[in-house]
Amino acid sequence: MVEVVAALIWRGPRFLICQRPKHKARALYWEFVGGKVEPNETKEAALIRECMEELDVSIIVQEQYYQVRHTYPDIDIELTLFHASILEGEPKLLEHEDLRWILPSEISNYAFCPADEAILKQIQADYGN
Repeated sequence: MVEVVAALIWRGPRFLICQRPKHKARALYWEFVGGKVEPNETKEAALIRECMEELDVSIIVQEQYYQVRHTYPDIDIELTLFHASILEGEPKLLEHEDLRWILPSEISNYAFCPADEAILKQIQADYGN
């Protein structure tokens, strides 16, 4: 089981989603920014590192929002999604193909990674249709 962390970052009523690179597994699917937790790294530290590496932003990690386990053909993950806020910087495309700030009502317009499906339903329930 691989530990993965991700950030739910809001800008007003919209939250940030990122499109996976063409050359990686689940290419061009949409996801939350984040990645694998390294050995001897806390989930919070991993998320801060991943946001800096992938978007060139400093974040403040807040409370855990959701946790889910998912089995892909190539990997079993435990994904922990945290609320987070950008402390410094504007998101840049250092890793992803694209990024968007979307409303909860726009979730169905995007093809997300399967592990995110339960999270997205919860976001719609908590923050809008």
